[in-house]
Amino acid sequence: MRDAQQEASFDGASGSRFARRGGSGGGGDQFGARTVALFVALGIALAFVLGKLVWLQVIRSEWLTDQAEQRRENVIKLPARRGTIYDRNGNVLAMSEDCRTIYCNPKEISEPYLTAEVIADHLGGISSDYVDALTADTTFSYVHRQVDTSVANDIRDELLSEKLPGVYLLQDSRRVYPYGNLAGQVLGIVGIDGDGLTGLELYYDSVLRGIDGEMIVETGIGGTPIAGETAEVTDAIEGTDIVISLDVNVQRVAEEQIVEGVREYKADSGSVMVTDPKTGEILAACSTPLLDASDLSVVEDGATNLKLVSDSFEPGSIFKVLTAAIGIEEGLLSPTSSFYVPAYLQVGDDLVGDDDDRYLDMQMSLREILRRSSNTGAALVAQEVIGADLFAQGVEDFGIGHKTGIDYPGEVEGIIKARSEYDGSSLGSMSFGQGLAIPLVQMVRAIGSIANHGVAVVPHFLVSKGTKPVAWAEGTRIVSVETSLEVIDMMRTVIEEGTGEPAQVPGYDIAGKTGTGEQADTTKGGYVEDKFTSSLIGFAPASDAEVLVYVGLNGTPYLATDSAAPLFSSIMGEALTDMGVLPSS
Repeated sequence: MRDAQQEASFDGASGSRFARRGGSGGGGDQFGARTVALFVALGIALAFVLGKLVWLQVIRSEWLTDQAEQRRENVIKLPARRGTIYDRNGNVLAMSEDCRTIYCNPKEISEPYLTAEVIADHLGGISSDYVDALTADTTFSYVHRQVDTSVANDIRDELLSEKLPGVYLLQDSRRVYPYGNLAGQVLGIVGIDGDGLTGLELYYDSVLRGIDGEMIVETGIGGTPIAGETAEVTDAIEGTDIVISLDVNVQRVAEEQIVEGVREYKADSGSVMVTDPKTGEILAACSTPLLDASDLSVVEDGATNLKLVSDSFEPGSIFKVLTAAIGIEEGLLSPTSSFYVPAYLQVGDDLVGDDDDRYLDMQMSLREILRRSSNTGAALVAQEVIGADLFAQGVEDFGIGHKTGIDYPGEVEGIIKARSEYDGSSLGSMSFGQGLAIPLVQMVRAIGSIANHGVAVVPHFLVSKGTKPVAWAEGTRIVSVETSLEVIDMMRTVIEEGTGEPAQVPGYDIAGKTGTGEQADTTKGGYVEDKFTSSLIGFAPASDAEVLVYVGLNGTPYLATDSAAPLFSSIMGEALTDMGVLPSS
């Protein structure tokens, strides 16, 4: 009985254990499901992490790197020293000198108002002038640019002694002019960042400016420089020096004379250009109002432009030289060609007369037409002898209406009619310098070709870059040597006994031509009464010219004989002496 019970108990226990094992087998299925779910979750998490890594390290890598660098670096520009500008004799016209720029890290400044007071004590103004820079929401802010080195050092020392941190100094340079305001228009202006803005500083900016350097400062949180870290400095590369053709003595006299001439002869403005007609080198150039590049606190309207290059005017009677040269070159005229010249001549719808109010008809040679500067004579020759086709081609050959190629910014072409645009008055009026408007540098080049025995060269300033001379293009022949010599001889007569007599320089053989061009009325049409462009252009020695001078007064009531001619004499006298040209008698 016990055995049966035991067996039953054993069997029951076994069944019970079996039942538990069987139940345990059902739990094994649940365990497998949890395991799968766990691995799926881990896989999703791993995929997310990997995706994030790809996003950050691949897709956003460059952006994040830039952001990190910006948080830990301040890059400060170190301006390059600009090249020096010398005149033809080695005189320094413009140079860069060392100075300091004051900057700050506003994050380091604990006492901005006290700091501003110290700075104002040395730089002038009031403390509030500097507070904005000292409290800007940045880690780098300019306080004041281009400060005298000694003044900047004094500011730094006082701030250190007062334990006012956050203000620093940078090496810098600024443009200075040993000759003060001389040749300001030619040299031009340099901006606070070292860029050429006008004049030759602009035209040759790529040569003069050099390559800026930089200083990289390691910073921590908030932009504060990391203690003990050394700034990484890339040195600036200095700009290249240039030599230009100006002569300081000729330039000074030219400026003095034209300023006085504008005042004395009640002109709106005036211009001067002095060249070597053989090479095209410009010895002096200016127009009023003058520009003082050393003091830009007041810049008059138009002072940054060289009007000879940037503005157009009717050239007036100096154009008669070209009319004569065209006729001679074509074999149609000679200095002795004689014409019956009426007191008044019909030119289109206008009746043209001479400036001397001649009321009698006269027999005149071509030489006499130039000596007297007869408008009717020039118009007669152009209309009845040369003709529109040859005249238009001759004007084109002299480069009128085209840029000369002068190395100065802002050159304009002027306004001149093409042959197809001629009307009834074009030929006659253009023959004596009206009915067209050009920058007068074109006349400097054209008359320079006569002085240079028929070969035109480009008026220019640059002589050398660094130690290398600059080779300008060879000249272009406009007329023959024979034509130029005949025109020169007639121009000599103009100075010896014609309208240009007051332009004489004792002892020198000078050839020249006066011009008195009426000024167009831009509001009412026609011409303004008693407003002339009075000019004189000439060269010496006449037979082998070394110096050419153009003088023009714009908007003056005076004729050229009484205004431009005496100014020409003073400027030409200085230029001949300075260039070492000996008198011929």
